[in-house]
Amino acid sequence: MRERLFSDKIFIKKLWQLALPIAFQNLMLASVAAADALMLGRVTQDSMAAVSLATQIQFIQNMILAAIIAPIVILGAQYWGKKDEKTVNDIFCIGLRLCVGVSLLFFAGCVFFPRFLMLIFTNEEALIVIGVRYLKVAGWSYLLTGISQCYLAIMKVSEHAAQTAVVSTGAVLINIVLNAVLIFGLFGAPAMEAQGAAAATLISRVIELFWVIAFSYREGYIHPDWSRIWKRNRLLFGDFRKCALPLLGACLFWGIGFTSYSAFMGHLGTDAAAANSIAAVVRDLVCCMCNGLASGGGILVGNELGAGHLDRGKLYGDRLVKISFLTGFLSTAIMLAVTPFVTGFVKMTDQAERHLIAMMVIMAFYMIGRTVNTIIINGIFAAGGDTMFDMYSLAVCMWGIAIPLAVAGTFFLNWPVPVVYACTCLDEVGKIPWVMYHYRKYIWVKDLTREL
Repeated sequence: MRERLFSDKIFIKKLWQLALPIAFQNLMLASVAAADALMLGRVTQDSMAAVSLATQIQFIQNMILAAIIAPIVILGAQYWGKKDEKTVNDIFCIGLRLCVGVSLLFFAGCVFFPRFLMLIFTNEEALIVIGVRYLKVAGWSYLLTGISQCYLAIMKVSEHAAQTAVVSTGAVLINIVLNAVLIFGLFGAPAMEAQGAAAATLISRVIELFWVIAFSYREGYIHPDWSRIWKRNRLLFGDFRKCALPLLGACLFWGIGFTSYSAFMGHLGTDAAAANSIAAVVRDLVCCMCNGLASGGGILVGNELGAGHLDRGKLYGDRLVKISFLTGFLSTAIMLAVTPFVTGFVKMTDQAERHLIAMMVIMAFYMIGRTVNTIIINGIFAAGGDTMFDMYSLAVCMWGIAIPLAVAGTFFLNWPVPVVYACTCLDEVGKIPWVMYHYRKYIWVKDLTREL
């Protein structure tokens, strides 16, 4: 299998040229959450837990933005493979319009109604107060996130994935340095604790936005054609909507469901919330590789499908499936290996540490399903516009099985924290057979482009 999988040097080279920069970009973004958690964990456990809960608001925003960004990548990759740069620019403009609208909505909620939002996730007054202070500052950064993500998406599609890693790395390093300065009050700055983490995020987002805009005006890059920013192409917008609506349903199902998992932990007490916040950071760091393979592999498959090379797109999909299982088992090994280091690094109560160890072991096996499903559903299926399956699978596995069990364990049956946490991990592992059955139908092998 190894020889068959890695014998095509051209495929492997293209995949790593796309996947590695994107994975590194995801790693840098996850590093910000890790830095927040570790630095605030050195202040107080409540600060760490409160900010972890507060950032679930941005998590939901990111889910909605993902439903807009994904069609940019799906359609953009196919039209780029077809060498139709004008249509790629029109797709870029559609995405910008939608992302600005979403960003305005979340900005208003975080800045003007932060207490109401925190009450969704916890009834602990100490956590609510800290979370409100965080959201009032961080909410301003939510205005900029969607715009930056549009620019970064179009850079990946137009063969500048490495440059997205440069921008993300720079922004993250600035964020982490400012985190240390503003959380702890270094170099004469005030010690702002949770508000310092929010201010660092805002400053880094401003720098990131100006950076990607500057990149977009270089030769060989794509910047919005402002004369067409409000011009509506009915056929193209229809294709965009056809991709986006199922993705929006899937993202909301997954985002709200995943956020509810944090809410369950928040209602099980501060120890459970603190342990979950650390486990979530580790999970996001380990998931960076599968996210990169999903995005990079999806672009690679989409290029071939858009160019009319359907057989080659199918072949690339088959190879990515094999890579997904290898990456899943590797992620499990990594999760188990880092558990002793994670538990020894953060200042926690004894009970919270016991919760964290149990969560890390459970999550190690969850990573197999998470990796395989991410690469196949978000990468291969999405590349051919097969976006409806994700919503169906989430409706059944997450909302039909995992969430009802977690609700019962949290609010009615008083199950131990590790058991409730295990319920939240059932959906990914359980749907692997269904995903593979759907994959073998090859519904996703489609050329989505048209003559516009």
